[in-house]
Amino acid sequence: MRTTVDIPDPMYRQLKSKAALRGCSVKQLILRGVEIELQGSSAKARNQVRFPVIRSKRPGWLKLANEQINEILLP
Repeated sequence: MRTTVDIPDPMYRQLKSKAALRGCSVKQLILRGVEIELQGSSAKARNQVRFPVIRSKRPGWLKLANEQINEILLP
């Protein structure tokens, strides 16, 4: 289906630039955005970052050195 959408010039320039950086067309970038929007929260949930849970004997207090943090994050 073909449709017409009015996009403000500054926004279109950004869109065109982003598409070029990703190596795709403006059309492909727009369709990808529409697809993500139509998928709703399921697509957003996949992009969430999960942080490790670090237990503490005293909740609210945890003293870790940089080396310990690196060991936890980068096993």
